[in-house]
Amino acid sequence: MTDSPLDDADKAHFAWTRFRRMMRWWALVSALIAAAVIGWFWQQFGLVSIHFYIAAALGIGFMVMMTGALMSLLFLSSGTGHDEAVRDFERNDRS
Repeated sequence: MTDSPLDDADKAHFAWTRFRRMMRWWALVSALIAAAVIGWFWQQFGLVSIHFYIAAALGIGFMVMMTGALMSLLFLSSGTGHDEAVRDFERNDRS
């Protein structure tokens, strides 16, 4: 059985630090995108309802953060060699 590289404490610490750094960037990107879309809504429609703008900002921000989190986890898994460890484990399990 092949151990995951994330079982090593130093590699795991490095990987999760990198993940948190990526998530901080995604938080900034999501805030900028939400603000841009809210500005565009304001320009196109004016004051519809404050609740509309709050819901739109939260929905857009959450969607961009979720996208960033999933992509960051994909990069974390691939960049640490965890994917290869799982693939090797599956190959060994079949034989």
